[in-house]
Amino acid sequence: MQRLRFSSALAASALVSIALASAACVPVLAKDPIAETKTGKVSGVMEEGVISWKGIPFAAPPVGELRWRAPQPAAAWQGVRAATAYAHDCMQKPFPSDAAPLGTPPAEDCLYLNVWKPAHATGTAKGKLPVVLWVYGGGFVNGGSSPPTYSGRELAEKGVVVVSFNYRLGRFGTFAHPQLSAKDADGGMLGNYGTLDQVAALKWVHDNIAAFGGDPGNVTLMGESAGGFSVHMLLTSPLSQGLFHRAVIMSGGNGDMFGKDDMAQAEKSGQDFAAAQGIAADDPRALAKLRALPAEKVVDGLNLAALFASPRPAFSSPFADGRIAVDMQKAYADGKFNKIPVMVGATSDDIGGADGMMIKGARDVAATLTKAGVPVYAYRFSYVASSLKAKGAGHASDIPFFFDTQAIKYADTTTARDNHVGEMISDAVVAFAKKGDPNGGVLPLWPRYDGAKDEIMDFAADGEARVGRDPLTRKP
Repeated sequence: MQRLRFSSALAASALVSIALASAACVPVLAKDPIAETKTGKVSGVMEEGVISWKGIPFAAPPVGELRWRAPQPAAAWQGVRAATAYAHDCMQKPFPSDAAPLGTPPAEDCLYLNVWKPAHATGTAKGKLPVVLWVYGGGFVNGGSSPPTYSGRELAEKGVVVVSFNYRLGRFGTFAHPQLSAKDADGGMLGNYGTLDQVAALKWVHDNIAAFGGDPGNVTLMGESAGGFSVHMLLTSPLSQGLFHRAVIMSGGNGDMFGKDDMAQAEKSGQDFAAAQGIAADDPRALAKLRALPAEKVVDGLNLAALFASPRPAFSSPFADGRIAVDMQKAYADGKFNKIPVMVGATSDDIGGADGMMIKGARDVAATLTKAGVPVYAYRFSYVASSLKAKGAGHASDIPFFFDTQAIKYADTTTARDNHVGEMISDAVVAFAKKGDPNGGVLPLWPRYDGAKDEIMDFAADGEARVGRDPLTRKP
């Protein structure tokens, strides 16, 4: 039964945009599962042993005067709010070849999250379950929490609470302008608004997840690509210390991907964008005019494809500002980071190849964190789904298997071998979330990383998992 429900999942996801979560409180049935957050009660849906709540606001809508502000508290509501469908993903121009296409139309009002929990499970001595918090990728210009392959129900069935959330993207997520800096409405919380959204989601989990059966003292932060890079940022940010307790970094590099942008460069990018919209740098109402732009004008065609076009559009990716995001490599070297268990790796045919920022980056950060005394479990994802003809596992192809949603991704072409790989990896994720160690399931013993031995867990092309020296560093 577990696999059969996915045959209808794709059709159901097409209806999501019709059933977006609304702020209105509606009558609920006595059987509807209700949880009480700090801002009000929410009703969810029980389906085949898993309860889900979707579209819960974790911050105020970042629109109007709140565009380019730190996330503000969500307004409280009376009665019971229906939380039964994904809210809008954050504003963007969708990327046509995205491996995880959005399930909702993007909008600027997007700071919502989703929760899955098993209906019947035994928690810790305190009765609370470990929490897995997902951070999506997409180059900080694309992505969202609604893609069907990001569903948390399969992991929840294995005994954890899963949370996914949206964070602002593109020029909504990273933006600076001299008038914003001069106004400084949030006491230095400037520029990296998407990262501030991520911190706000972590704080929401800390304050509210117990109401959903989750343990706020056992939170695993898991992200891929830009999400993995975000995990690096949050491991080192002064704002997120103590808010999570394990980390899974999937194709997130080594924490040295900021480039040369700083606040001054971000302000210049902001002025360049404003000028392209006919707003002069010396216009005293520049900020008001920028906030009055329609959301589509702020996007202005920016997505992953445009990000790597020439000339590069006027846009600053997240940058080290010293308060929200810091120089991660220096923080790691100085030992100024959240020293928690880490699972880290990349795919076998990841961006940049064997010596690129993903594969080599994962190997380098494993060594760096190990030297700092952090328990590290390193992996390589080499498996290619049975229906594909690729020679190696491409960037982001591991995500469905980590969530055990490969049957959603590959639908009728999903094979027993695909499902076996998903079972193995998702079991390891759940074990890691429970105790900071991925061992205890069907996998062979996965040793802590040791730079001298350089042993990793390889989820191999034949669908099995093997431990051994990294093939890329193994001598003939």
